[in-house]
Amino acid sequence: MEPVVLYDTTLRDGTQGEDINFTSEEKLRVARRLDDAGIHYIEGGWPGSNPRDEEFFRLARGWKPKQAVLVAFGSTRRHGIAAHNDPNLQAIVASGAPAACIFGKTWDLHVTDVLEIPLADHLAMIEESVAFLKSQGLLVIYDAEHYFDGAKANPEYALDTLLAAAGGGADWITLCDTNGGSLPHEVEELVGTALSHLREHADRKVPLGIHTHNDCGLAVANTVTAVRAGATMVHGTVNGYGERCGNADLTSVIPVLQVKMGRSCVSPEKLAGLRRLSRYVSEAANMIPRKDRPFVGENAFAHKGGIHVSAVRKVSASYEHIDPELVGNRRRTLVSDLAGKSNIEVKARELGVDLNDDGEDSRKVAREVKRLEHEGYQYDVAEGSFDLMLRRTLGRFKPHFDLKSFLVTIRKEKDRKCNAEATVKISVNGRDCFMGAEGNGPVSALDNALRRALGQFYPEECASMRLVDFKVR
Repeated sequence: MEPVVLYDTTLRDGTQGEDINFTSEEKLRVARRLDDAGIHYIEGGWPGSNPRDEEFFRLARGWKPKQAVLVAFGSTRRHGIAAHNDPNLQAIVASGAPAACIFGKTWDLHVTDVLEIPLADHLAMIEESVAFLKSQGLLVIYDAEHYFDGAKANPEYALDTLLAAAGGGADWITLCDTNGGSLPHEVEELVGTALSHLREHADRKVPLGIHTHNDCGLAVANTVTAVRAGATMVHGTVNGYGERCGNADLTSVIPVLQVKMGRSCVSPEKLAGLRRLSRYVSEAANMIPRKDRPFVGENAFAHKGGIHVSAVRKVSASYEHIDPELVGNRRRTLVSDLAGKSNIEVKARELGVDLNDDGEDSRKVAREVKRLEHEGYQYDVAEGSFDLMLRRTLGRFKPHFDLKSFLVTIRKEKDRKCNAEATVKISVNGRDCFMGAEGNGPVSALDNALRRALGQFYPEECASMRLVDFKVR
């Protein structure tokens, strides 16, 4: 089967999502990682629309991608302006990117009621804009914006816009579900109609792409459906970042197409780096990674129920739809009041704790977990605490220090932020240590004070640990 071409728009469409922001330098670092991940086209931004994107393309001039093609985004020429005089198209050419992606209107509502121009004039805008960029030596991808809404409202005009792009020399035509309101059966039918129409009426073969939004929670489903219907390029963003409810999530699209449908997207080695890519982009965007994200989330292959864990130990396929290592993830066993002895045995093995073969140790620990979780403890999100509880329950825990006391105070002064101070007193092998520290909150202050105290006795261990998160109920 024909391979699928991957088009990433994290750096442009993804940044339209709330709280998603990259500096120019961060965008270039993310672009390098996308190239390393095997993405074929990377949309860097809209030159001419803002200083940050202009700076990004200046920085990218010295970048030589391993395989990816850098794309500059923009729109068709304005009404009443010749393509070669249009500032937007000139900015795309000046960006130095070897490829361009421009969008035009497909829905007649947008042409007549938003742009307020004649339908025929907009067809000329599409064809002339594409032709101008082709004359400048660029590879051109045409985004048929609102294609599915337009095809349902005025199918004849929607198809005419595709022919206009093909007539201008577009290398790809992408059908966009811009409002994210289409359903899979509609996408399948309309992609098929567009392909048939282009084959019959265009003077050359133009491949189709698909660009979906997630307003109905169907972006991935619609993307996969479009590929089944004949699209060979998929647009999306890492982690599904994007405007409103986001775009098609490439961390789901890629494994679905490649593992489930046998449609090659990237090499197996690149596929195994998918989880790392997801985490890298989350970090760059300053977004907390979603644990429940399919394929790459921390919980994607986590098992909590005792029956599930017991079955997975025997046959992994009993409760896992793919091998987690294919996408760079791993199987996790969670311990909670839903756990059975299988959970305890698996977790103890991970922690290097030997249990008796008769099962009595695992049953004893399972009973203790259920008792403590009933009191309010939550061990599935605190594996370190479970490790301590496991060893205490089995009588194998030797404390590294004894806590004598601690005190935390919070102070607020006028025109100054709140700050906290903490003091701790610990004892290590009969030696007492009293230490104080400040922090930007009570947990921070206590962490700093305890770290300073323990650092007197365990400097290397303390240097390797950091507080990354905490939760207060």
